[in-house]
Amino acid sequence: MEHSDSGYKQSTIQVPSEFEEVFSHFYFAENRSEHSVVKTLLPSYRMILVFCFGGPMTMITPETCVKVRQCMVIGPVKKAFDYSLLPGASFLAVNFKGNAFFRFFGKPLLAFPSNGLDPDELIPENCFTEIWNQLSQLPSTDERCSCILEFCRPYLQDQDDLDALINDLSFGPRHPVKTAAGITGQSERNIQLRYRNRLGSSAKELHRYHRFLEAIKIIEKEADNRKKTDWFQIITTCGYYDQSQLIRDFKHFIGITPSRYIKFQNSICNPTVG
Repeated sequence: MEHSDSGYKQSTIQVPSEFEEVFSHFYFAENRSEHSVVKTLLPSYRMILVFCFGGPMTMITPETCVKVRQCMVIGPVKKAFDYSLLPGASFLAVNFKGNAFFRFFGKPLLAFPSNGLDPDELIPENCFTEIWNQLSQLPSTDERCSCILEFCRPYLQDQDDLDALINDLSFGPRHPVKTAAGITGQSERNIQLRYRNRLGSSAKELHRYHRFLEAIKIIEKEADNRKKTDWFQIITTCGYYDQSQLIRDFKHFIGITPSRYIKFQNSICNPTVG
């Protein structure tokens, strides 16, 4: 799926079925205009691996400003942030699903700095500098995606039964910790620690995020169909107590109200689409 907006080209690339449990999709963006382009990235609660070409991508948060020159690991992305692309610059983002990042690197997700990390610090042989050099020589986005998948294949580790259960439940019942503890006979504390280490968030955080994400999906669908936003439907469908709780979630995750999100929707990138 591809979109273009005043010289800013963006597209999502689906992954082969072999990798569907590992990656949600690839996201590609390119600035073909004569001016720098600034976009806002919605939170995804995922780990994202970003490769930049033709110039750096600048990540801008209230606390810091970071230039991504070749590649960087970002996440779990829990708050919206702005990014800027110079004219002629592009980036390709790999979106990890659930506990897939832990399966690759075996690193607790809570240990990652909020301003990103050079992925060569995760694997000692400067693998990501090498793969960036390979990617920069390839002419098409599809070829770059295929190259990344082949590179990743040897590193993917099998997950144990508990990790698989937690990964499945993170999108399921309202009380996944109690559900997992009941199924496995393990303590709720142990399940909570697994959530934090493998997914980088607590079950409570993930539930709040998925409620917010469901609201975003309804808003975007109604905008695509040129319908007026039905706030009562969103509150009821997503399980909010009232409109003030909905507004608090929007301010928490993206720093603006739902009505302002609708107004500036074209400047906001949703990384969960794919």
